Amino acid sequence: MLLTAFCLWSCKVEYSFTGTTLDYNVTKTFSVENFFNDSGGGPANMGQLFTEDLKDYFQRNTQLELIRGSGDLQFLGAITRYDITPQAPVSSQSPTQPDRAGQMRITIGVEVEFINLTNEEENMKRTFSFFQDYDPRNTSLLQVETELVEVIFENIIQDVFTATVANW
Repeated sequence: MLLTAFCLWSCKVEYSFTGTTLDYNVTKTFSVENFFNDSGGGPANMGQLFTEDLKDYFQRNTQLELIRGSGDLQFLGAITRYDITPQAPVSSQSPTQPDRAGQMRITIGVEVEFINLTNEEENMKRTFSFFQDYDPRNTSLLQVETELVEVIFENIIQDVFTATVANW
């Protein structure tokens, strides 16, 4: 009976609903430097939006405390790409009308440097990118840009989270 109790006591099962592999006894804080928009395009507040969304996501999905500078986990970087490109040409039925794009794609790339002071082997610098399409025949960029940027950032931040604290 003592041997069974010892075996059960020594077995340790860890689980997380968010998929993190963090040891909160060792890693307690995180910090996020301001991400600046170095892409030359996009909404004026894009860097600030990404920075705040990244902070919010980590606060909601971890037990880490957000501090200013020098957290156990540190995030810094910049938005390095903002492109709008045509994806699906649509030919015009009229000889006087030019062919147009049936879909346009917004692509955003964010370079993230991750520093883990508790495990330097996990440090990395990587570019994450994602895109969203919209139909320029039914809507203008001004009507959908804010919503599409938010969706793109949600996906990029999930990828950053997975690559840094979920170790996938």
